Amino acid sequence: MVKMNVWKRMFPVRTHEGAVAQRVDVKRELRRTVLTCLLWEDAFYEKGNDIAKRIAELVAQSKPEDVAALAREARDKMQLRHAPLFVTRELARRKGAGPLVAETLEHVIQRADELGEFVALYWKQMKQPLSAGVKRGLAQAFRKFDAYQLAKYNRDSVVTLRDVLFLCHAKPKDAGQEAVWKKLVENTLEPPDTWEVALSAGKDKRENFERLLREGKLGGLAVLRNLRLMLASGVDPKLVRERLEKGAARALPFRFVTAARHAPKLEDAIERAMLKGIAELEKLPGSTGLVVDVSGSMDGKLSGKSETTRMDVAAGLAILLRERPRSFQSRPSPIRAWSFLRGVDSRCGTPSWDRRRTRGRTSNARWRSSTRSGSGASSIA
Repeated sequence: MVKMNVWKRMFPVRTHEGAVAQRVDVKRELRRTVLTCLLWEDAFYEKGNDIAKRIAELVAQSKPEDVAALAREARDKMQLRHAPLFVTRELARRKGAGPLVAETLEHVIQRADELGEFVALYWKQMKQPLSAGVKRGLAQAFRKFDAYQLAKYNRDSVVTLRDVLFLCHAKPKDAGQEAVWKKLVENTLEPPDTWEVALSAGKDKRENFERLLREGKLGGLAVLRNLRLMLASGVDPKLVRERLEKGAARALPFRFVTAARHAPKLEDAIERAMLKGIAELEKLPGSTGLVVDVSGSMDGKLSGKSETTRMDVAAGLAILLRERPRSFQSRPSPIRAWSFLRGVDSRCGTPSWDRRRTRGRTSNARWRSSTRSGSGASSIA
């Protein structure tokens, strides 16, 4: 007979480093995995392919309604592009989920190039006919894009927009859209007026960027990503500042961090553009403790083709979060947001482990002191 009055392991789950952890349910594990990954990009402890495989397994174990809601959250709130497409593709494997797949796919496809990207995902393992729900979702999404958007992303890819149109059998909503689609099929769409097209045509960089800035045709994200190129080309900084004052919608925090490093003279304008995106958010109640991981895993690149590190991402979030609490204390107290970023950089740069450990004990003591005196506390790690 097996004895029951014995000690059992209370925490059978452990982290990759062997630390004790708690098991979470499938729904929470799927949400945490999807919202913290760049699809097929390696993390410090896991390969990108393993992460994608785990997402697919978790989707198969989850309720279709929960999966659809997660895909929407990933696209709308987290501004992820490929992860929600992959989640929707895995949802399409479920029998009876056709109407939900069509509705979700129409919602998460918000850029014209994502039409072809989804079909490429659908055919990643093997080329096969599209399901009825997928066809309806693609057809409904196709109707959202105008001539400019279709022309901008009408590229020579494995799956072109023309291919998607033929596959989903979309019906135009009016005669104007029918004419645009006819040009798409015949490959006669007028080239869009974008900086990529202008530069590929050999036009002067400075003249091209300044014209697009004056005409309001350069988006906030495009400005952040091309800031180094624009300044190197001699673009008038005043024009760049004026555009940054309008903000940069859908730009993740690390984009501002990277831009500030390449253009330190425009830090003030970049900072205002960054904080503009959170101006309407409510303040966090009580006292807030902000902890930024400075371990070795944070020095890794965000993706295979990126210069941005995980520390850049953490610092960007930290800059935003320090603006939202009603009570926030740091030592030394930063005057401007970028002072905080430089403080994070100094803590993960050259100091020895002993100095970091001593600084950590001092910070912990100050934090405990502040929480005792505060009415409430919120800790963010």
